Amino acid sequence: MKLKAQAVLVPLLLALPLGGCFTQTYTHGHVISNDMLSQVQVGSSQEQVELVLGSPSTTSNLNGQAYYYISQTTETTAFLAPDIVGQRVVAVYFDDDGYVRDIGNYGMEDGKVVDFITRETRTGGSDYGFLTQILRGAASPSVGL
Repeated sequence: MKLKAQAVLVPLLLALPLGGCFTQTYTHGHVISNDMLSQVQVGSSQEQVELVLGSPSTTSNLNGQAYYYISQTTETTAFLAPDIVGQRVVAVYFDDDGYVRDIGNYGMEDGKVVDFITRETRTGGSDYGFLTQILRGAASPSVGL
């Protein structure tokens, strides 16, 4: 009886650390299937596009109206940072009358991965440390003290 319990418990205890190593896939954004995309033809109206694809993730008014449907697929393994495995932007361009002029389907190979989480914006100027700022200020004092 004791041998049977050990035969069951030992494999369970050995498999327990592997339980956290499973990969989970998450999809964020507006997922558009190829069937949905095939229903949108050049010449369709904006209302027809919204009926088939739904409301866009974002729009643009530069060089005519455009709808953008954005989605991203990530995989997370245990406690590791998520990896971006897929990114897709479907762009629907309209003419001045509000009818589909062109459709663009962009993936990860068409652009670069954008990190939406860190919320850091690089500035155009140089990054100087505290001591460098003091020495630069002493070299060219513009404040009349």
